[in-house]
Amino acid sequence: MSEQTQAKRQPVVSETHQFLTFALGQEEYGVEILKIQEIKGFSQVTPLPNAPPYVKGVLNLRGTIVPIVDLRKKFNLPEMEYTPFTVIVVVQVAGKTLGFIVDAVSDVLTVQGNAIQPTPDLHGQIDTACLTGLAPTGEQGEKLVILLDIDKVLTAGETAAAAQAAVESALNN
Repeated sequence: MSEQTQAKRQPVVSETHQFLTFALGQEEYGVEILKIQEIKGFSQVTPLPNAPPYVKGVLNLRGTIVPIVDLRKKFNLPEMEYTPFTVIVVVQVAGKTLGFIVDAVSDVLTVQGNAIQPTPDLHGQIDTACLTGLAPTGEQGEKLVILLDIDKVLTAGETAAAAQAAVESALNN
C-alpha cells in the first residue's frame, strides 16, 4: 500500500479546544482558555457615573484600570448576592482588558472540535450572536456547556464605551 493510500485510511483527528468553564445561575458557560488573562477573587469596584447598568465599575489591576462587566446583568439574569465563590475573569477583548463577574469558576474543559454542537437556530427569538456552540459534558454528555465568543459578548461600541469610561476614571484619579 502506498503512503498516500495509508494516509487516506487513517482517521482524521479533530483539533482539541480548551475552555475555562464558569457558572451563571444554573448554567455552565465556557470561554476559550487563550482569551483568559487571569482569574481574580471578587473585590469592590469603583462605580462609574452614567455607565450602562451591566458595567459594574472599574478596578485597578496592578496599575491598569480595568472596566468590570457583570455578566448576569448583561445576560438579563436575576441579580444575586456576591459570594466567596464570585470571581472576576479578566480577558482580552479587541486588544482591551476587561473583567467579567461570574458566580463561580468551574473547570478547564477539553473538547474535540467535532464534539462541539452548533447553536440552535431560534429564529431571532434570542440573540445568539455571542455563542459559538454547545459542548457536551458529563459521563454520557448529558449536560451542555454554552460556549461564548467573548469578543462578541459586548458589541464593539459597548467595549469601546467601557474602555473609555476606564480611561476617564484613570484621568480623574
